[in-house]
Amino acid sequence: MASRKKKKTKTGRAKAARKPAKRSAAKPARARKATPQGLQLTSIAPGLTVNDLARSLAWYCDVLGLAIKQRWEHEGVLVGAELQAGRVAVHISQDDGKKGERVKGEGFRLYWHTDQDIDALAAGIKSRGGTLASEPKDEWGVRSFNLVDPTGFKITIGREL
Repeated sequence: MASRKKKKTKTGRAKAARKPAKRSAAKPARARKATPQGLQLTSIAPGLTVNDLARSLAWYCDVLGLAIKQRWEHEGVLVGAELQAGRVAVHISQDDGKKGERVKGEGFRLYWHTDQDIDALAAGIKSRGGTLASEPKDEWGVRSFNLVDPTGFKITIGREL
């Protein structure tokens, strides 16, 4: 095998000669491999730590219309609950204060999708004493409105158009 000569540069250091680029024929298109399946969810149940559990339960149940599926007690004191909205669960629990004062709901929004009439849902929430953060509107192929729960969690309820 022949060795390549090294050329000297202006600084006197040896510089390796360039090798010619290799060329190859275009590769024939091959069948794509099936990509492995990632996580496939069937539901999601957010867990929200709230400032006032009794007030939040009243808001989620009496104003929004969720049902209490399960109550969680510790030493006879209610500390949380699993709420049900159709096939979806929402978990709420009382903040115990062990981590100090925390701002909740910043940089976070829950998107809830439904097949129900959005305008009727919004009207029902208002009739039960709820306040909408925004009235129903059509945007991005969804009719939706926004709420903020008593702790500050932002919720968008929408239906695809």
